[in-house]
Amino acid sequence: MNDISQKDSNSAKGSDLILPLLPLRDIVVFPEMVAPLFVGRAKSVNALSEAMNKDKNIFLSAQKNASVDIPEKDDINEMGTIGTVLQLLRLPDGTVKALVEGKQRATISRYLQSGDFFQVEVDAVVEPPVSTVECEALTRAIVQSFEEYATLNKSISKDLTRNVSSISNASLLADTVATHFSFKLEDKQKLLETIKVEDRLSMLLSLIKVEMDIFKMDQRIKGRVKEQMEKTQRNYYLNEQIQAIKKEMGSEDSGVDEIQELEQRIENKKMSKEATEKAIQELKKLKMMSPMSAEATVVRNYIDWMLCLPWFENSDIHDDLDQAENILDEDHYGLKKPKERIVEYLAVQALVKKVRGPILCLVGPPGVGKTSLAKSVARATGREFIRLSLGGVRDEAEIRGHRRTYIGAMPGKVIQSLKKAGVNNPVFCLDEVDKMSMDFRGDPSAALLEVLDPEQNYSFNDHYLDVDYDLSDILFITTANTLPEIPLPLQDRMEIIRLSGYTEYEKYRIATDFLVPKQIKQNGLEGYKVNFSKNALLMVIQRYTREAGVRNLEREISAVCRKIAKEIVKDKEKKGADISTTSVQKYLGPPRFRQSQLEDEDKIGMVTGLAWTQVGGELLCIETLLMPGKGALTVTGKLGDVMKESAQAALSYVRSRSDSLMIDQKFYRKFDIHIHVPEGAIPKDGPSAGVAMCTSLVSTLTKRPVHRDVAMTGEITLRGRVLPIGGLKEKALAAHRGGIKKIIIPKDNEKDLRDIPSVILKQVEIIPVEHIDEVLAHALIMEEGDTLFKRDDMPHIGVMSGNAEHPQVPLV
Repeated sequence: MNDISQKDSNSAKGSDLILPLLPLRDIVVFPEMVAPLFVGRAKSVNALSEAMNKDKNIFLSAQKNASVDIPEKDDINEMGTIGTVLQLLRLPDGTVKALVEGKQRATISRYLQSGDFFQVEVDAVVEPPVSTVECEALTRAIVQSFEEYATLNKSISKDLTRNVSSISNASLLADTVATHFSFKLEDKQKLLETIKVEDRLSMLLSLIKVEMDIFKMDQRIKGRVKEQMEKTQRNYYLNEQIQAIKKEMGSEDSGVDEIQELEQRIENKKMSKEATEKAIQELKKLKMMSPMSAEATVVRNYIDWMLCLPWFENSDIHDDLDQAENILDEDHYGLKKPKERIVEYLAVQALVKKVRGPILCLVGPPGVGKTSLAKSVARATGREFIRLSLGGVRDEAEIRGHRRTYIGAMPGKVIQSLKKAGVNNPVFCLDEVDKMSMDFRGDPSAALLEVLDPEQNYSFNDHYLDVDYDLSDILFITTANTLPEIPLPLQDRMEIIRLSGYTEYEKYRIATDFLVPKQIKQNGLEGYKVNFSKNALLMVIQRYTREAGVRNLEREISAVCRKIAKEIVKDKEKKGADISTTSVQKYLGPPRFRQSQLEDEDKIGMVTGLAWTQVGGELLCIETLLMPGKGALTVTGKLGDVMKESAQAALSYVRSRSDSLMIDQKFYRKFDIHIHVPEGAIPKDGPSAGVAMCTSLVSTLTKRPVHRDVAMTGEITLRGRVLPIGGLKEKALAAHRGGIKKIIIPKDNEKDLRDIPSVILKQVEIIPVEHIDEVLAHALIMEEGDTLFKRDDMPHIGVMSGNAEHPQVPLV
């Protein structure tokens, strides 16, 4: 039986045919298979044209290597399919679309000479008879496998499945099924070259089993990726698919190296015990997560924050007191009290190696050097410097951080700044601490209570980190313009150091030592001789600026330097400039302020009071007029309720003492009184103008002028007592700037005279008083032989020496 089959196989050859050859790429055409082909190579197009011109028959054979553009004889498989060209369509780009149908297997016996295309002589292959039982079994297995595959692959229609099941020819069934599977090109070519049907069916069944396993594997991978994609973002789909494939293949996870690196960093990082345990716990969670999940990113960022913080890293603190004093003096002129406090801290640090950092609050008007002093402290102590501006901060999370449950959560600004500094003992400047506000998100000033409390900040708990962090080694310095804007509990945790305004002499020294060299350098004048005379600088200070600090002074000096730079650029011969008072007016224009704010002459009802503002002290002019009327009191100048009440109290006192002051007791029935405080657009309030208002009233009612070089401050009671006030130093500086020669203050404020610079005490006479009668005696001008009070009613005037116009009171 086998001998007959072998004989049939060897003799199963058809008659020789001469046909044009069409080499195929990436496709094998089986008998009874219809396939569309896109043909672009010249020889292939010519071969199709030759077939169309004759009987439309053509030989279809696959290339051994699809990447070969110009195949030779050795590049083409010998076994192929005799086919018929059903349709031919020439496209505009020169390519051809052909629809071909395979008819019968054939082999190339020889190539014929043809220049324009391949022409071959082929031998048609006649298939041998099949074994009915074996073939039937294989056929059923293939049909069953195809139907199973069709249930998995939704792209195979039910009609195709029915058509395949109805095929009775085993050879045709094998070729049809092979057509609808995406086997490798080599496997399809082997199926085509297998002439014996039983062998072809057996090979096909094996290939189908392998293809179904691959398809099921692919479906499992896609299903796993889809589940993960539903939990995370769709953007991770491709990456997850790659990870799933790697996992199925048993390859190593890409996140292992990163986890090992984090584990090594945790082992090497010196952290607190609580922080180390927390980091290890989070790392265990990270190991259980997919590397590309959103939660893994959150955990990874948290661990990275923990490892980047300076838990025990610190900078060496300089304890050389002389060097520290020299650095502080180099950077700032004056500011004796804050410098003394810093040096005291360094002295304690030298004696006690572990001392909790002090919390200082520098309060003063803008431009007096609060922030730059904090930077200078860092340089003097050898610490890193961090500055955090709190102006406009209204969210508690800015200080304490966000909890990790929020998207994009981060630690608070305190922890962020420490990470940036890299040490845990810097100088931390909390700028503009009085400019914080609060809303529905919380109160940041309340969050600062823990940060700025030496008894609590050793265990500061940031919401993001959720572990205690030690802030006790940090030297906190806060700055503010006004103290009342800072909540009292926060004030209680800080040591308040006031920085008042500068005197004219201090401004001159600051301009000479700091501002002029700085502006010469910034404006490119270092190589030129630019000299400011003393009178020029004093003129800028007195007549172009009116401030407690030196910011505007620096701007004016900068303006002069810019104009000099402009002249030097235009005139190449110019080598510098000597700045005199004439030059100042040339560069800056007419003076903006009078040299003195005093009135030209002593006037009735016009008194100079003293006021405190956020930018320092100011002179306050108070005017009073009498008009015929019925005793109405009018107070103008945008005054607050407290100031209006002071005016009413002053009037009540004057009425009660009208007989002693020799004033018509019925004046309030004959006259209306108008008290006005100029610069009416500026709000004013407070009780310290009480004595000035009372003096103005008495001056108007007694027709006695007031000394124009006398300024006064103090609250008045209905009994005439003068009560203490605040801001005496700022008010004294303002009086000195305005040319005042004598300042009347409450006696209870004598203790504050120690804060006033000695240069002012030498040039301005300070008169402490207890009662308004003493104020009137010093302020009002009386002619010779005149008296203010009745002789039998002068109990409130102390014993004084000197003439009545300028009684002498000893300075404290």
